[in-house]
Amino acid sequence: MSRLKTMLHAHPSPAGENGDQARDCIEACFDCAEICSICADACLAEQAANMLVQCIRLNLDCADVCDVTGKLLVRTGHRDANTLHLQLHACAQACRSCADECELHAREMGMEHCRICAEACRRCAQACDAMVAALVP
Repeated sequence: MSRLKTMLHAHPSPAGENGDQARDCIEACFDCAEICSICADACLAEQAANMLVQCIRLNLDCADVCDVTGKLLVRTGHRDANTLHLQLHACAQACRSCADECELHAREMGMEHCRICAEACRRCAQACDAMVAALVP
């Protein structure tokens, strides 16, 4: 059992029926935040860094949004459902925007770090969408 799963089960107010979706989304958000931060740094190290400004900005924005989303999700006790719903939608959108930009650089410039980042962003967007669907109205 992962440390995250152990901790979430130990919480006095566990996530309930959507616990698996919540855990998957938390892991996807924190993974995406780390990968986007690394991708931004890798873009800065590229010779064509000046051509990657939009990618770097989207990476940094996505990393921040994913980090906040993961932090909100780990607070399983008495969340504001409306805020969480909106945050999950915002996270999914930030991930899609970042993935689109990174896929462009992976395809046109052969940047492997952007390919990896795009995959992480797509996984996170899907996890956020699944979490929205799992939220109790």
